[in-house]
Amino acid sequence: MRLIVGIIVVFGSVFGGYAAMGGHLEVLWQPFEFVIILGAAIGAYIIGNSAAVLKQTPAMFGTLLKGSKYNKAAYLELLGMQFSLFKLVQAKGILALEQHIENPSESTLFARFPTFAANHHAVEFVCDYLRMVTLGSNNVHEMEALMDEELETHHQERERVVMAVQALADGTPALGIVAAVLGVIKTMGAITEPPEVLGHLIGGALVGTFFGVFVAYGFFGPFAQSLRNTYEAESKYFLSLKVGLLAHISGQVPVMAIEFARKALMSEDRPSFAEVDEATANLPLTN
Repeated sequence: MRLIVGIIVVFGSVFGGYAAMGGHLEVLWQPFEFVIILGAAIGAYIIGNSAAVLKQTPAMFGTLLKGSKYNKAAYLELLGMQFSLFKLVQAKGILALEQHIENPSESTLFARFPTFAANHHAVEFVCDYLRMVTLGSNNVHEMEALMDEELETHHQERERVVMAVQALADGTPALGIVAAVLGVIKTMGAITEPPEVLGHLIGGALVGTFFGVFVAYGFFGPFAQSLRNTYEAESKYFLSLKVGLLAHISGQVPVMAIEFARKALMSEDRPSFAEVDEATANLPLTN
């Protein structure tokens, strides 16, 4: 919804303002200028990015449309999930986790937290490190270093997509100039035409410059920033997981481990201590 509202505001402000000052909207309709700019931009995007980034591009548009799924409710659920895990270990020992981490899709514990359970990478992250704990790895510093490496790799993978869109935003104004120059070349070939014809041709050529700048700063640049904000919220989600797991491995009781995890979240989305306490108070102990 936020994306759609923003697009409407951009279009309304630019074209509404142009029409209000007496401009003729039909002059801006130059489809071949659009083909030159957008076609070249798509080609440059394909040239400049790896197959992995290109494969992520369709999903990127879904992310832009839906926005971030990492909100206060998702974080509260995450803290509740961690509390249930740590409480189970406290009550029944570390081996009680095996049935959940070896078959997470069939876990009754994870099933109680649907947002977390639907996040494949988050489930895999938790299961991998808890599996290492069940196998005897309990060196907190080594585990932290390994987690940092994995999260940094994940961040780099996300950042590649952001940088690809940002490069698109940076390059589109120059492609607009290319289209404008081609329009001027076409105009020079008709230099003997009357002034009204030349004026129309020159106006069409300038639309290329306008369109390149318009889509770069009105859409592609904001798209890159929106993706960056979404992925930063995701990074906080995984940071909370990391901090909670490390606190648990170091021997903190469940209520303290999730307090560590809570503190890793951004203040605008961070549940209060009382909210977490209320959410975890009635969680049943999983077998």
